[in-house]
Amino acid sequence: MKKKMDPRLTLVTAMTVFGTLGLFVRNIPVSSGELALYRAVLAALLLAAFFLVTGQKIPFAKIKKEVPLLLASGVAMGINWILLFEAYKYTTVSAATLSYYFAPVIVTVVCPLLFKEKLTGRQILCFIMSTVGLVLITGIGDMGGGQDLIGILFGLGAAVFYAAVVLLNKFIKNVEGIHRTFLQFLAAIVILIPYVLSTSGITLGSLSGKGWINLLIVGLVHTGVTYCLYFSSLKELPGQKAAILSYIDPLVAVLISVTVLGESMTLWQAVGGLLILGFTLWNELAPAAKE
Repeated sequence: MKKKMDPRLTLVTAMTVFGTLGLFVRNIPVSSGELALYRAVLAALLLAAFFLVTGQKIPFAKIKKEVPLLLASGVAMGINWILLFEAYKYTTVSAATLSYYFAPVIVTVVCPLLFKEKLTGRQILCFIMSTVGLVLITGIGDMGGGQDLIGILFGLGAAVFYAAVVLLNKFIKNVEGIHRTFLQFLAAIVILIPYVLSTSGITLGSLSGKGWINLLIVGLVHTGVTYCLYFSSLKELPGQKAAILSYIDPLVAVLISVTVLGESMTLWQAVGGLLILGFTLWNELAPAAKE
């Protein structure tokens, strides 16, 4: 009998791989829009091959009413990637990643408006302290100047669009996680093709062997394979455990930024990162604490 992989190990693996994204993106000398397009194409091709091999079919008749939501979430995903890749260009991987992890805070604040939920005292406190953390990351003290601030703003913009993906997904009820992701990749490709052609154009011919290797890793491993691992583990784990393990991603990104890339991190940025990660994690664990 074939032994099933431990879902905790699966999620840890996925989050660790996600945390190394910035390291590989740094070695792909194409525009952010072009990189987002290639990422979506490679991941979509890998998932299409997976569906073909496993005999899975997407129930289009069942999900046709949710196609507009899938398209919107795919567009938001594509823009989210572009902004995150831009953030990596202007600031350190750690600052970009920590500002990007403001997304759960945005979701917490917007949910009461969309779903008529009431903000609790804990959620308000988490929002305030995470915002303080973001302010600290943006440069109280000795930040590297305007370039860093631009990068952090790009990271925050990516967080806004990632939050949009999360919120749109709450309205999508009839599409399984892996099928949903595949359709979102396709939607991202549709919106990214005209954007890339009207801006940077296709520059794959200029990539070196090193660039090609890093591009294939980002598209196939960081996106295709890791998204499969991520969604398969989420189905098996309770929300509290998944929330805790998800924070491996930013921690790995910060470690790589400081130790491998040799990027500096001020004390205030470290404190700000701890505030964002600590209070957003506390907020995500709140429902479990009430049970």
